[in-house]
Amino acid sequence: MAETVVSAQDLSLTFETNDGPVHALSQVNLDVHQGDFVSFIGPSGCGKTTFLRVIADLEKPTGGSISVNGMAPEQARQARAYGYVFQAASLLPWRTIEKNIAVPLEIMGYERKDREERIKRVLDLVDLTNFEKKYPWQLSGGMQQRASIARALAFDADLLLMDEPFGALDEIVRDHLNEQLLKLWDTTNKTICFVTHSIPEAVYLSTKIVVMSPRPGRVTDVIDSTLPKERPLDIRETSEFLAIAARVRDGLRAGHSYEE
Repeated sequence: MAETVVSAQDLSLTFETNDGPVHALSQVNLDVHQGDFVSFIGPSGCGKTTFLRVIADLEKPTGGSISVNGMAPEQARQARAYGYVFQAASLLPWRTIEKNIAVPLEIMGYERKDREERIKRVLDLVDLTNFEKKYPWQLSGGMQQRASIARALAFDADLLLMDEPFGALDEIVRDHLNEQLLKLWDTTNKTICFVTHSIPEAVYLSTKIVVMSPRPGRVTDVIDSTLPKERPLDIRETSEFLAIAARVRDGLRAGHSYEE
């Protein structure tokens, strides 16, 4: 059995607002294991991003418990146990790509030679070698997101948190980045938690798909993928792929009917 990287037990989170409490997450139970690629899918406002932010210690749960690498999220953050890729690339426009990737390494106090070696390695991983001197505005949206992934990989955390990183990209670019992300995952053996609104994307990428209900966010289904690790894009036309997609869709519908 692979080591447990993230473990949530009866996890709940309620935001207190001027209009009253907002129940973002309710009684979430989930284990993510080393080497898993876990996608979180559900309607807007179902708590997918909130769950990622709880893992990252950007939000505090109000009920239940969660551990990251056997530690509290705050300890995991201090131990730099994860990299985070946001919906937008969030690159600093006045810094070159290599200088953007260097930001967390500078904050963590890595020596210059070590920074340079790490930057070179991750640029190669995301196929951006020879673009290190470019500025973000000189790159396409897809290339900017690859640079953002490289920045999250630079300090070699075992866990990668990805909050709908390809949602704003066109379908052709998105397909290409999905293929590249699978290759990257295979090469690095990272554990990935990935938020998406796309059923095909969730099924194509994942070893496990977590289907969530509308607010308050509950887990309505956890689907272990039966697809092989090698996944050409045309696997999406197979009966096995379509059967998994149908189960995801049924889970989303069940979540809506439960809420009503």
